[in-house]
Amino acid sequence: MVEQQVIGRGIRDERLLTAFREVPREAFVDESVADLAYDDSPLPIGEGQTISQPYVVALMIEALGMRPEDRVLEVGAGSGYAAAILSRLAERVYAIERQPALALAARDRLTRLGYDNVDLRTGDGTLGLPEAAPFDAILVSAGGPGIPGPLIDQLAPGGRLVIPVGKAREQRLLRITKSGDGRAYQQDLGPVTFVPLVGDAGWR
Repeated sequence: MVEQQVIGRGIRDERLLTAFREVPREAFVDESVADLAYDDSPLPIGEGQTISQPYVVALMIEALGMRPEDRVLEVGAGSGYAAAILSRLAERVYAIERQPALALAARDRLTRLGYDNVDLRTGDGTLGLPEAAPFDAILVSAGGPGIPGPLIDQLAPGGRLVIPVGKAREQRLLRITKSGDGRAYQQDLGPVTFVPLVGDAGWR
């Protein structure tokens, strides 16, 4: 998976590649599709949600430019896979999942596997997590109609936000960088397809 799907498509961050080799992807999918865990495709995880294909997870996290001292927020934690990868790269990871059943399962999974620097909560991720802000990096693992204002507000100066934005099933992957004076600069990383980002600052 790492050699063909990740390195083969241009991902070069060595810390990220090490995290991909260390985190057991099969532990974050349903047992019925565990034999497909390392395939080049998204997989269902229940509640109408999916775990993204490995390359897309790698692309989004590399775009965040992770540093060991970073505090990170993930919106749309799903099965907890991206949060587990992020936990190997950052000091502290906060993750939010809207579906209670998925959040409970992901929290139990992360605890069982020893990812003890992840704080996973149930709630509306489009509103961020004000009590833990500011964040050095924010990863949004669902596609929204726009960039939620609360997430921009909760970025630290120099912070990076990666989010799919567009129609419900067709988006552009955007990287937002917040300057020291509070301005936000946007870069388009290409087309992606994600499940809808549902919430007060997302799809209703």
